[in-house]
Amino acid sequence: MPEASPREIQVYATPDGKYPFIEWLESLRDSNARAKIKARLDRVETANLGDYKAVGKGVCELKIDYGSGYRVYFGQVGTTLILLLCEGDKSTQEKDIPQAIQYWTDYGNR
Repeated sequence: MPEASPREIQVYATPDGKYPFIEWLESLRDSNARAKIKARLDRVETANLGDYKAVGKGVCELKIDYGSGYRVYFGQVGTTLILLLCEGDKSTQEKDIPQAIQYWTDYGNR
């Protein structure tokens, strides 16, 4: 599991140059949800991961207790870099976790 130390956050880009996390965040209609997610990521940068757990193969899930139970999936590179992979909510978790693992594997292979 990731250690508690200040983090730099970067966003995963697909091989064709898309940023799934940013596209999803910008598509959220609920501006309060967007603000809560951004605030949570600000806390991650200051070493406060809060409610998170490992979901497999080096991928972790940040839980955001708001609305439909948002999730942000990430991998840690070294001790200070967090790579945001993808996102979803409790209802899409079963497809989101394999997608996050696929993105993380792709990142590691490049």
